[in-house]
Amino acid sequence: MDEKNDVVFEDYFPSMVERIGADRFIAELCQGFCLLMDHAKGLITFESLKRSASLLGVHDLEDDDLFCMLKEGDLDGDGALSQREFCVLMCTLSFGFMNGSRKLLLEETISNVF
Repeated sequence: MDEKNDVVFEDYFPSMVERIGADRFIAELCQGFCLLMDHAKGLITFESLKRSASLLGVHDLEDDDLFCMLKEGDLDGDGALSQREFCVLMCTLSFGFMNGSRKLLLEETISNVF
């Protein structure tokens, strides 16, 4: 937090990609997906996200907030996040990727991984 008690967000994704490489970065995102997913369905569902909320440090979020998180990344409208949707969402939320690295990462690496 800064002097005004505002939350300051520092985006580490671009520096992580630079340090470990795009392929390993995507592999790390995929591991994060596996921690949050419903293993029977192979997707991040509302129920699996709610169970995993404490891992994210958001255990006090309301159900509506969790639904909004899912909706933000749900590209195919099925109410859940696939591994690809999760990785795209994480990269899209990174402000640093919005300035160039995102395009490279999404076009080259994600298409190769999936």
